[in-house]
Amino acid sequence: MYEDYFRLRETPFSIVPDPRFLYMSSRHREAIAHLLFGVRGEGGFVLLTGEIGTGKTTLCRCLLDQIHDHCDVAYILNPRMDIRDLLITICEEFHIDVVTTAISSKSLVDALNNHLLQANAAGRRAVLIIDEAQNLAPGVLEQLRLLTNLETSTRKLLQIILIGQPELQDLLAREDMRQVAQRIVARFHLTHLPRAEIGAYVKHRLRTSGTLVTLFPDKLMGYLYRLTRGIPRIINLVCDRALLGAYVQGGQQVTRKILRQAANEIFGVPDRTFAKHRLGWSLSFLAVASIFVAGGIIIAPQWDTVTSQLTARFPMALAASPPSLPQAAMPMPLPAAPATPADPINLPVTPPITTATTAVETPSMPAHLEWPDNAPRGLSEKLAFRDLFRHFGVAYEPFTNVPPCKVAATASMRCFSGHGGLADLLGYDQPALLLMNGTSKRSPYYIELEAIKGPYAIFKVAGEMRRVPIADISPTWSGHYVLLWKPPYGVTTLSLGSRGPAVSWLRQGLAEVLGGHAGISDTFDRGLLKQVKIFQLSEGIALDGVAGALTLVRLSKYLDKSIPRLVAKAESVQSVLYP
Repeated sequence: MYEDYFRLRETPFSIVPDPRFLYMSSRHREAIAHLLFGVRGEGGFVLLTGEIGTGKTTLCRCLLDQIHDHCDVAYILNPRMDIRDLLITICEEFHIDVVTTAISSKSLVDALNNHLLQANAAGRRAVLIIDEAQNLAPGVLEQLRLLTNLETSTRKLLQIILIGQPELQDLLAREDMRQVAQRIVARFHLTHLPRAEIGAYVKHRLRTSGTLVTLFPDKLMGYLYRLTRGIPRIINLVCDRALLGAYVQGGQQVTRKILRQAANEIFGVPDRTFAKHRLGWSLSFLAVASIFVAGGIIIAPQWDTVTSQLTARFPMALAASPPSLPQAAMPMPLPAAPATPADPINLPVTPPITTATTAVETPSMPAHLEWPDNAPRGLSEKLAFRDLFRHFGVAYEPFTNVPPCKVAATASMRCFSGHGGLADLLGYDQPALLLMNGTSKRSPYYIELEAIKGPYAIFKVAGEMRRVPIADISPTWSGHYVLLWKPPYGVTTLSLGSRGPAVSWLRQGLAEVLGGHAGISDTFDRGLLKQVKIFQLSEGIALDGVAGALTLVRLSKYLDKSIPRLVAKAESVQSVLYP
């Protein structure tokens, strides 16, 4: 109902396990790595468990997109059956012709063994994936263990991946299941999303649905986490209902009230989180009030003395408060610009900055991002580009008519622009230009993001260094950014069928980052297509198999050591996102 209203291509918070919407948190990346290990393994069980709604089935669907063509996969969705029916289902999934009437389990195992031997002779792997594996009966699970005995003298013929809820761990911990537990070669438990990743999860699904508009303000993410406990499926349900509520009310963003009402409708009960808090506050107030009432006669004579002592110790807490106003009526004023800002025309020329630490150590940096009044706002983009070019050792004169991106082309570079948030910038891990919001009287302007260290971001505004808390960036940033990159051999897009040295560079680069043998082919074949998708999956970007500018920029980050870094080596991108 609300897709057209919010200009979305599709519903962003559907609970259908669509791999395109999979948000690759650090935990999900580890989980997919375990599953891929299972596909490439040499027998035994691979175990993936997780609470309801944490994304296990979506991960499994994503795995199916990554499995190589030389793998045969049997995917069982509902294993609540006896061993004979399960064997028939496995044979059907492997396209083995069996007669289902009056056939024994032994005949089914023999047919499966013959098929696996033929597949092995043809150089193919066989993988059995069982979803909702907590529904397996203990006897059936023991029979599955016997299937892992199907082997040649050199390798196992069948790899089994079990995916289920935590009850599966309890089942495998039983004394009579110890033989099965000993066959588990890798296991991983998928937990809910941490508080710090809720905003990135919501933005990822909205971006995949075709919008970059902030429909859920960042200030609501903590409340959304408390409502959903970070469980993706519940987040989807609440956010979907919240967007419907915003649509019905004609709003452009979800508010806290709408989010609370959405949770009430989903859970069928009032928001227990805040009800609990309100109860605690009420009891605390009553307790304090009772103490004061009971002791009123005692402290009355000394009241003036007590209040004077409290006022002296806590002046701000006891000072008279001004009349309360709605939040929108009390905007936080920006600090005034420095009295003597640096003159952009006479800024000293500094050598290229190759690490983030050079900018970080600059002392006495003003903690604000407003544009100086006496600097030419119309030249903000060129001034920011001048500072950005210095990282690459390129001289650029902003007071000319030469477009910055044309100068970049002469240095074998390209301008890459996008729209996103801090997580996107950290994904590139290199300095960038940010377009700051304008006002009704002032136009937008560009500044350069130099580096990030700890909780602070280091900027250059009209050539002047500024240090700002990371949390203060979003309110004044439009989300638009520009950075510089070097396309391999001048090629900006590679896809299935492409040929040339850029394809060889891509193949070698993916082998270095993902591991494995690169090969010598300069043709973009289906094997390389799979590798590109795996890399895109690990980076959390659109899973289209096309090595476009975004994919190549992310890959260059790992291969080109000369690229200036946004985060100093001593820091960690994860520590910036999740301090």
